[in-house]
Amino acid sequence: MNGETLVIRRLRILASISGIQGVFYVVYAVLIVVGVARFGVSGPREVANASGVTLEVVIFLFFGLGMLLVAGGWFAAKRWARAPFLLAQLLALVVSIPLIGATDAFQKWVAILVTLAAIVGIYLAFTPAVTRYLLRGEAAPELP
Repeated sequence: MNGETLVIRRLRILASISGIQGVFYVVYAVLIVVGVARFGVSGPREVANASGVTLEVVIFLFFGLGMLLVAGGWFAAKRWARAPFLLAQLLALVVSIPLIGATDAFQKWVAILVTLAAIVGIYLAFTPAVTRYLLRGEAAPELP
């Protein structure tokens, strides 16, 4: 397997991570809407209101669609995809690492998988081969 094939495989893995996360966030937003439609707004009074739930849905939709856009950027080998991807992975780690200590086995395994995906994604996004591939065709800046 030559170097370019390896880099393209890495970009596809990065796109897959982004795409799966994007689909997850969009589906989660839809499930919130379905839950509110079926059971009404429930929970503590401070956060369980129409505007709070609407904002939550909008944030998850925005984040999900953004991650799908990032997945497209990875598939097209666009350098701009790396910054939002890194931000999303750092946010995923902030949430998933504490959940590894959850008592519920399902939550624990999901947290472990999210943590591993984020770490692998960050590693792959910053490998020298991927960086060179993303910068191909760009001229080095001239020094004065």
